[in-house]
Amino acid sequence: MIQLPKNYVEKMKGLLKEEAVAFLNSYKDTKSVGLRVNTLKVSVREFLNIHPFTLTKVPWTETGFYYEERDKPGKHPYHDAGLYYIQEPSAMAVAEFLNPQPGEKILDLCAAPGGKTTHIAEKMKQQGLIVANELYPSRAKVLSQNIERMGIKNAIVMNETSERLAHRFGNYFDKVLVDAPCSGEGMFRKNPDACEEWSLDHVSMCAIRQLDILEQASRMLRVGGRLVYSTCTFSPEENESVISEFLKSNPNFEIVNVPVFKHFSSGRKDWADTLAITNIEKTIRIWPHHVKGEGHYIAVLTKTDGEEAIKRKKVDFLKQSKQLDLYFKFASEYLKSTPKGDYFLFGDQLYIIPEDMLSFKGLKVIRPGWHLGTMKKNRFEPSHALALSLNVEEVAQKYSFNVSEIVPYLKGESLYADGAKGWYLIEVDGYSIGWGKLTDHVLKNHYPKGLRWPLNV
Repeated sequence: MIQLPKNYVEKMKGLLKEEAVAFLNSYKDTKSVGLRVNTLKVSVREFLNIHPFTLTKVPWTETGFYYEERDKPGKHPYHDAGLYYIQEPSAMAVAEFLNPQPGEKILDLCAAPGGKTTHIAEKMKQQGLIVANELYPSRAKVLSQNIERMGIKNAIVMNETSERLAHRFGNYFDKVLVDAPCSGEGMFRKNPDACEEWSLDHVSMCAIRQLDILEQASRMLRVGGRLVYSTCTFSPEENESVISEFLKSNPNFEIVNVPVFKHFSSGRKDWADTLAITNIEKTIRIWPHHVKGEGHYIAVLTKTDGEEAIKRKKVDFLKQSKQLDLYFKFASEYLKSTPKGDYFLFGDQLYIIPEDMLSFKGLKVIRPGWHLGTMKKNRFEPSHALALSLNVEEVAQKYSFNVSEIVPYLKGESLYADGAKGWYLIEVDGYSIGWGKLTDHVLKNHYPKGLRWPLNV
């Protein structure tokens, strides 16, 4: 059983009064676990016809489902193929309130490990620009890997401070998500270690940092754009108080009244630092004793006034070159059509940059777009990201395996096969999962070494 911090228990009893018993008892229940179907690769209907899990619907998102912990979907080949993302169910509500649309320019400012970024991408249908940023390098790498696994083509991954991004992207984005670092009270069931890290001082420190991040985020939103602020914590200092303080100093923002799921709750005006702010009750609280989820706080804001974006320098793209000739040669042999766009060479790695991306010169970039592959000496080698973003209709050569047959490939084994020499898209039940290269009846394994399954599985 989770040992909740004494100060936390007393604090929540004072805030919730008669509801406190039900709330605190929710920590005795097992954590809620869910997955979200990746509609960039498979429709919900198709997935429900092939999955082997015990699923029940998450009612606030069309693509979300609860699963049973015994299912272990993270250890299934469909996970490696990017058919779904494992995400806490309450967190699935955030992108719904951001309401991304194809063609928009969207910033996910605190994006790792990528649950909300990938949800945004699914709704954008590979159209528009997503800038997914994460301050910590190790977490930014995980974010990049999840974007790759889900087959996302229109995302840039950065490893920057909010201040440096605000200097470059002033008044630029149509929508901004701030899933702010917080004291993690909604993570106690999922991660009991978070209990040990919790303190009243930590809550206060988080609130100061959250307000600063929110201020920088507001500078990057265009007039008329939508800003969504969310946390996975319950302390008012990090929720209603942060929003009320932000609105007090930014009168050109206001809270948007959005439709909510019937078991979500309203923000509490009596928990805000100032009574001068109206409509704080239009923010949203998700409580674990009201719904099957770990809990969240969400505020939807719009920018009503401010400066317009100025014209700024775009990325310098790669023009016709020997490197592109090698890529075009590969595409003509192994792809039914050549992925086109604004090409960018990042070291020896070839990418397609999403439309409307500004110059990122001087900024720390982890993934500058859709990764096509590597420029080797006199040849082009396709990337794992390219494989995961393709479907069976887009390649000239493919090998298909079922779930049980694909395991040796996921372990890194070479396979015996017949066919013409060259590159083959490897698929599991018709869904792309990686590359193999056939020579003399041996299909050499190009599944990335860092992703391979243990040999004893």
